[in-house]
Amino acid sequence: MTITNEKLLETLERLTSVKALVVGDLVLDRYIWGKVERISPEAPVPVVHVRRVEDRLGCAGNAVANLSALGAQVRLCSLVGDDEEGRILQQLLAGISVDTSGLFVNPQRPTIVKTRVIAHSQQVVRIDREEVEPYSLWGRTGVKDFLARSLESCDVVVLSDYGKGIIDEKLLPKIARGAVLNSKNIPVVVDPHPQNFAYYSGITVAKPNRAEAELASGIKITSRETALEAARVLKKKWQAEVMLITLGEDGLLLLSDSNAKGLFLPTQAREVFDVSGAGDTVTAVFSAVLALGVEHEIAGELANIAAGIVVSEVGTAPITLDKLRDAIHVRKV
Repeated sequence: MTITNEKLLETLERLTSVKALVVGDLVLDRYIWGKVERISPEAPVPVVHVRRVEDRLGCAGNAVANLSALGAQVRLCSLVGDDEEGRILQQLLAGISVDTSGLFVNPQRPTIVKTRVIAHSQQVVRIDREEVEPYSLWGRTGVKDFLARSLESCDVVVLSDYGKGIIDEKLLPKIARGAVLNSKNIPVVVDPHPQNFAYYSGITVAKPNRAEAELASGIKITSRETALEAARVLKKKWQAEVMLITLGEDGLLLLSDSNAKGLFLPTQAREVFDVSGAGDTVTAVFSAVLALGVEHEIAGELANIAAGIVVSEVGTAPITLDKLRDAIHVRKV
């Protein structure tokens, strides 16, 4: 099918009507920006003079930020610690008008923080603070009622799985079954993680990256043919309606019930500075457009355009409607 720029722009204007539920691992992305002028006399490492520190929503939070930036109404179900970083995340979410009534606090589990030190647009080091112990969000008081209420009022469910413990074998089937049994037959979009590959059965859309698709399918992706083979294996394995595989510099692969031959969308990126968070952007854009009930090809095209924009920026940064509009205006059909 031919997708016109007018159709893409028209679709963007409808995104403000979307109500999305995001369930997943919330992380604080902290960026320390500085300048390197010398090597430390104590060890062969650069000395970074800090110029500024910036906190951003990471992992599931980045998916939330992207959905909110698209104009969607977003509700989040996740977990933070009873600490300063957890409160910073709550403030960041409040700043973009996200419903955090499903954000639970666990005093025994510190908020996950990923700190990146950046100098001259290059990442010098990343420091992770996390304690990933087995923890079932499904068993926490209030979660079942929150999810039941949310499924009644949302248009799409996004499962942002980073393997930090929020999404597990107890939560996944409950959400998938609840969405399907809902009178609206709500689509469930999963950004998967290897530790839960066995539990994604019955979802609407799976969006693995190349490495995840290779691991889950057992097929090395070296060409379009092997990418299609992997997508077909996973579509059957997870009983998904749609497979959306991000292939880095090779763009996106879309395989669906309505497009069994597969559709390859070439990358839109002119320059690549940072790929972190690009997968969240693809998930968010595809999910929001899917909620409108438009063709998968349109959702894939918009997601691909958005990915090409965010990888040209340093750090996790949500897509904006203005940037999408600008990219569409110069798009050649």
